[in-house]
Amino acid sequence: MTEQRRPLPDVLVVGAGLAGIVCALDLSRAGLTVELLEASDRVGGRMRTDRQDGFLLDRGFQVFNTAYPQVKRRLALRELRLRPFTAGLLAQTPSGQVRIADPTRHPGEAAGLLPGRALSARDLAALVALTARDVLLPAGSLKRRPDRTTSSALSHAGISPRAVEDLLRPFLAGVFLEDDLVTSARFFHLVWRSMARGSLCLPAEGIGAVPAQLAAGLPDGTLRLGTPVTAVTDFGVLLENGSERPAPTVVVATDGPTAARLLPGLPVPDGRTVTTYYHAADASPLTEPTLVVDSSLAVLNTCVLTEVTPTYAPPGTALVSTSVLGADLPGRESAVRGRLAELYGTGTSGWTPVATYTVEDALPAMTPPWPLSRTTRFGAGRYVCGDHRATGSVQGAMASGTRAAREVRADLAPDTTLTVPSGHEVQAATGPGRAE
Repeated sequence: MTEQRRPLPDVLVVGAGLAGIVCALDLSRAGLTVELLEASDRVGGRMRTDRQDGFLLDRGFQVFNTAYPQVKRRLALRELRLRPFTAGLLAQTPSGQVRIADPTRHPGEAAGLLPGRALSARDLAALVALTARDVLLPAGSLKRRPDRTTSSALSHAGISPRAVEDLLRPFLAGVFLEDDLVTSARFFHLVWRSMARGSLCLPAEGIGAVPAQLAAGLPDGTLRLGTPVTAVTDFGVLLENGSERPAPTVVVATDGPTAARLLPGLPVPDGRTVTTYYHAADASPLTEPTLVVDSSLAVLNTCVLTEVTPTYAPPGTALVSTSVLGADLPGRESAVRGRLAELYGTGTSGWTPVATYTVEDALPAMTPPWPLSRTTRFGAGRYVCGDHRATGSVQGAMASGTRAAREVRADLAPDTTLTVPSGHEVQAATGPGRAE
């Protein structure tokens, strides 16, 4: 069907990442006609999985947290066939490798938390108190706290510099994609809360199964793949093929830099870049689904993905994922493999590089004071959503898309006639309503 023959939509949503899919779902369920335009050949944005020679390769190491409110509300978790990571981690420290485990989930590992083994008695008490407050207090109270850096928050909680340097910094650097712990403490507390209350998992078909399940709920004809948008115009959007797609309402649901290009004048935060290396090994170097972190920060984290979800590699092959801050550089893969030999205590010269992914703007730089949510309204009939408008997380992206749909609906009062070019008229199908 040509652009001229397609019925004009009430709303165009640009970008089929989590925010865009959720926004399109909510608007469609409210009775509006929506077109979701995606430049690539699949949904998901940065949350995608490639298939290559029997391997499942997520575009950068990602985990799925079951505790997020949007996740519990919108997804059929059983259908994702989730497999959990160990509720804890192995940390390579100057004094050797130590194990930190949640004793409520792994009672047999509680001895590793005895004072003097991984944490001093004072640090252990401080960390337990911090975790209890984050788990038990209402989320709203965490959001209303005065903001500061995560580093300052950990110090304020009474956790020693040594515990931060040896354990918390290397772990949180992989969560925030920055190693100075300058990320918003409000965001840290919400993430820490979600980790304590939920499980970190991977779907059997890769992380891309999450947006795919959401997109399956869209009405037929809503999603248009391979449809890049080059500009937002006064009347709708301009497509890469030179045609204009009119619509009275446009929601830009892309990453921050793309949103700033499509909506000149939109302020967006800086982004964090991460590179993930995938290696295949004949035997697993660690026969447990546990994340390994490195206090030297030569690598952010590493794990054997096939110990978490065996479907990530062909039978008889172990798939190891390792992430580092910044971009891939000449010789970096070899240096990473050398460090992995030390972390896993095994030879890695025979490991086969499978793929390397550098993800620019993988997360927004959430420095304090960071607004955990902000309006999606940009101008008359123009909206913007995404994790850069909320928090750099699955929860943040989905919540921002939810808010965009709610604000669009609120602005389209019942029975309001919306005029678009060429004399076409579109009737808004719904009035204000709360989607969250």
